[in-house]
Amino acid sequence: MRSLIVIAIAVALTACSTQPEKIAAPAAAPAPAVAKKAPQCWSGDASKFFDVGAKEKVSGVAVECKLTADGKAASWVGAKH
Repeated sequence: MRSLIVIAIAVALTACSTQPEKIAAPAAAPAPAVAKKAPQCWSGDASKFFDVGAKEKVSGVAVECKLTADGKAASWVGAKH
């Protein structure tokens, strides 16, 4: 009985050691670069974004969407008459 167990263990170890190695899957392609959107201004009154240069009335005040000094964002600025 012991010899059968020893033989079974030997056969199992031999079978495991002769299995071919798994080939690693190729690396996934990098995600495509997302185009950076131009800055916009949010209007809660209209519930939407406005492009730079758009003129709107926000809470009854005439304003214009302009770029900030660093050019990375936009904000509402009082519109000139």
